[in-house]
Amino acid sequence: MDEMLLLRHGETAWSRAGRHTGRTDVPLTARGEEQARALAPLCRSRAFSLILVSPATRARRTAELAGFTGYEIEPDLWEWDYGAYEGVSTPDIRRTRPGWYLWRDGVPPGDAEHPGETVDRVGARADKVIARARAAGGDVALVAHGHVLRVLAARWLGLPASGGRLFRLDTGTYSALGFEHGEPVIRHWNSAITPG
Repeated sequence: MDEMLLLRHGETAWSRAGRHTGRTDVPLTARGEEQARALAPLCRSRAFSLILVSPATRARRTAELAGFTGYEIEPDLWEWDYGAYEGVSTPDIRRTRPGWYLWRDGVPPGDAEHPGETVDRVGARADKVIARARAAGGDVALVAHGHVLRVLAARWLGLPASGGRLFRLDTGTYSALGFEHGEPVIRHWNSAITPG
């Protein structure tokens, strides 16, 4: 693998409101669609040996608007399963759990639809995606979600999955992971292309 391009899906109503959006299939807003279209020149300017996309509609729509065709759905790119905190914002969680921090405190189990996941479980999924990307050869593109991509970046660098807390990632942005002298590095992070 030469370089791994990471795209975080465009804005949704829940991301705009700061609600934890794991497995709930929330569509892009009009602004989110604009953000995805703005990524198209970057995505069309190069050839990818493998394009993997989360099963979520918001990720698939971002991939399509960015100009990707022939992508594969990769279940391991689903966002962190937030369990009982699905759809809840951090300020709302902190009303009952003062000082709560996702990366340190995790999530409580939810229901059958949202059972919840530990950060290490998200890390194990990220490791599988990284292994698949490295085996592909050439450039690889991933279209997914904020927290899972942050965990993936941490694991790329050999950090524990909880190291994803160090990498802020906004909606509709691109990042790139690669190598320097054979060692994994971040080439770009959290870059936006202004819709226009």
